Amino acid sequence: MPEDRTPHWEAVYRTKQLDAVSWFAPHLESSLELLKAAGLSTDSRVIDVGAGASTLVDDLLDLGVGSITALDISDAALDVARKRLGDRASRVLWLSVDILKARLSNGAYDLWHDRATLHFLTDPADAARYVDSAFAALTRGGHAVIGGFGKEGPTQCSQLPVTQREPEDLARLFGPRFSLVQSKHEIHQTPWGSPQAFAFAVLRKND
Repeated sequence: MPEDRTPHWEAVYRTKQLDAVSWFAPHLESSLELLKAAGLSTDSRVIDVGAGASTLVDDLLDLGVGSITALDISDAALDVARKRLGDRASRVLWLSVDILKARLSNGAYDLWHDRATLHFLTDPADAARYVDSAFAALTRGGHAVIGGFGKEGPTQCSQLPVTQREPEDLARLFGPRFSLVQSKHEIHQTPWGSPQAFAFAVLRKND
């Protein structure tokens, strides 16, 4: 079984302000751009893996998306988002679970989004398990939008090692069951002004 990462992330979100973590951004502009390019609509069934306290869920609600699942290993992180959304939080399915231990229904989603969760899975067996979960949870022809540190990015985040991957590396990891349909690079500025190189891949689940 994968190691229990929950205590680490609960401590992070219980001891730090939202805008005091390196991955904070007021809005996930690149993620929204790529989700739209992958066919995001009001009818899309979307899961945000590693949703944390990010505002992506807010923006999806603003766009009228009716089926949103926010999954994160830290319930403390999700609670920040729930409190921020107020009454609108009831329109989101909240799952507090490690993605490697989650039991998601087959074909339940059209779009799988992940900004900076997969890159923490440095064990190849864990990364393969993640890909299997994405494949099973996505409907035929669904898309995975995956972002994480690129080759010029940091080698650690939140005191944990990460695996740097370019879009082509993500395509190889996801294998022949998926096709790389779009890629993007972004320089994310941390709240204290340090640049971080991110790489994104949009991968389509093959029929």
